[in-house]
Amino acid sequence: MKQFGFLLMVAVFAVGLMSFAVDQDKWVVPAKDKAVKNPVEGSKENLNEAKTLYNLHCKSCHGAKGLGDGSKAKSMKGDLGDFSSAEFHTQTDGELFYKTKVGKADMPSFAKKLNDEEIWLTVHYMRSLKK
Repeated sequence: MKQFGFLLMVAVFAVGLMSFAVDQDKWVVPAKDKAVKNPVEGSKENLNEAKTLYNLHCKSCHGAKGLGDGSKAKSMKGDLGDFSSAEFHTQTDGELFYKTKVGKADMPSFAKKLNDEEIWLTVHYMRSLKK
């Protein structure tokens, strides 16, 4: 009976550890950042510039259509997302901006590579990939 209790305790600990690991993979964006609206106009001209930025900085991982199938995708550990999916588009522009600027794990921070306006432009381009 003592062995059963010990095994049960180990199992409970293992499940708790796994749920902690899953929670660590969640990307939590602060509420104040989620609420930020895109200040850059989504004009045709801006979308063309955004596509250039996307192709230069994002396409190699996220793919030409944002499906997470770029040339570097197989070497990444995390989920690269599908920018065309309805689930992806439930995120606010503020969330997409934050994630692009700050980065996490395999997703690098673009804070030093792109200025805020360029990141906002890229958010517009990600939005254009919706199915």
